[in-house]
Amino acid sequence: MPYSNTEEAVIKRNIIKGRREMARLLRGVRGQFALVAIFAAFINVLVLAGPLFMLQVYDRVLPARSLPTLINLFLLVAFLFMMMGVLDWARGRLLARIGADHQRGLERRVFDAAIVDATVNTQERSSNNALRDLEILQRYYASPVAAAVFDLPWTPLYLGVLFVFHPWLGALAFAGGAALILLSFATQFVTRARLDETAQLENKARYLGNDFLRQIETIVSLGMRESGFKRWQAARHESMNNAIHTTDVSGSFHAVMRALRLLLQTSMLALGAYLVLQGEVSAGAMVAASILMGRALAPVELAVGGWTQWQGASLARDRLAALLGAHPPEREGSEWITPKPQLTVEGLTIRPATSDRATLDMISFSLEPGEALGVIGPLGAGKSVLARSLCNFHRPSAGTIRLDDVPLDQYDRDNLGRLIGYLPQSISFFPGTVAENIARLDPAPDKDRVIAAAKRAGAHQMILKLPAGYDTPIEFEGASLSDRQRQLVALSRALYHDPILLVLDEPNLLLNGDAGPGLHAMLSDLKAHGGAAIVMTNSPGALAECDRILVLDRGAQRALGARDDVLKRMIASATKSRVVPAADSAA
Repeated sequence: MPYSNTEEAVIKRNIIKGRREMARLLRGVRGQFALVAIFAAFINVLVLAGPLFMLQVYDRVLPARSLPTLINLFLLVAFLFMMMGVLDWARGRLLARIGADHQRGLERRVFDAAIVDATVNTQERSSNNALRDLEILQRYYASPVAAAVFDLPWTPLYLGVLFVFHPWLGALAFAGGAALILLSFATQFVTRARLDETAQLENKARYLGNDFLRQIETIVSLGMRESGFKRWQAARHESMNNAIHTTDVSGSFHAVMRALRLLLQTSMLALGAYLVLQGEVSAGAMVAASILMGRALAPVELAVGGWTQWQGASLARDRLAALLGAHPPEREGSEWITPKPQLTVEGLTIRPATSDRATLDMISFSLEPGEALGVIGPLGAGKSVLARSLCNFHRPSAGTIRLDDVPLDQYDRDNLGRLIGYLPQSISFFPGTVAENIARLDPAPDKDRVIAAAKRAGAHQMILKLPAGYDTPIEFEGASLSDRQRQLVALSRALYHDPILLVLDEPNLLLNGDAGPGLHAMLSDLKAHGGAAIVMTNSPGALAECDRILVLDRGAQRALGARDDVLKRMIASATKSRVVPAADSAA
């Protein structure tokens, strides 16, 4: 999608800021790059052993018919080439480790920035691409293209040696190298934008296919297989056609460059033979010049052949820089705050970046320890947005949310997640066992705490009836569990760290069967121990333990008060609205 001039300017500024941060994060890698450059220097100097060997063989060994000289030269060159091979092997291993260190140096920062980006740009997938961009950079550093970049600066050395042999030989090599470089720049100019577009189209098609597979129940049940396939096929074909066109263009340039390189080598031999006939160079110089020509242009050709990979890595680096620049490191919150479950919301307004309309507008309420607040309202009223905001997922556009008089953004994010237990309306799980998901993927889960959380949620007996109990693997997004089982496990997860504040978004399935009393008992126990809860619901059964009710409608606060008072007013208002039309029709 094309960007406006203002958006492009912002992206460029973010890229500049992000590159500076990446340079700071990767400061320790600079020494490794210096070592690679030193290896490249020795390797490229040792490469000269081959042409010099040919020069000595043709100009000294053959005229003198000296076998001992040939043997000594061969042994020396064999040793030098062996050393060059060892250095080249070491350079390859070092570059592979640079790629790994590059990923290790950036992965935490990129992961955090991707999470923040996903909370801001909920309609985009750039945060998903960021983790893939890290892999692209890691693979690039481990590829021969990265080594060729370190060999390119040594091309002038070979050209200089050719000029020593004869100015015409040097001039031919210089002109050929310049032509190859110009063609490579032309390739970049023509294909860079299209490569970026191809990557975006590929991502679009891949995400569309993943979305269809994720919603396979809907696809099969509603007979959407054909229409779903056609939509995915259209996106895939658009991506494929764009990729084919890009490959055609870049392939044309590469074919021209390969032909030009062969022509240059042939021309070097022809020119060298002419100079030999004129008596201006020796036959050894002619052969050595041909070898040097090939060596001088080899890194250029390799770099051009890997241009697509280099460009992909360059675009990935720019995307990562733009992401880091757009989302600077968050200030670390305090881990030492131990608040009371006293929540204060003042003038809370949430306005998405992609919309002019506020999803929440000037919401204000407070919650004391030992209280439960019910939030009700029609679909689209903003209940789920409020729930996510209370967990610091959505940052306020205006207003404040304070826990024990401390703004939420002053808390450490992970610590806040332990203080506030959250049951989302749309539940998802991660690959692992039931216990691992309840423990929030804790690498060292507390078994007793897992069981205690499940018992508080009323899920313990249900989990024991699963095939492997707490060790039962959870399949893709919990597909092996029923909806009620999923909500019970999710509630157990919310209770794992004994939160002081519980936010439940539409816990309606917990009201079915014997779960209703369990939910009420859990809320009653939480309140009795000084905790607080907020329940987003439209089910009267979920309001039994709520002391007060907040009514939302289209993001605005319509009513706030004691539960019974608010419900009476709502019932009276609903009754009046039904009576008035009936009276009008009777009249």
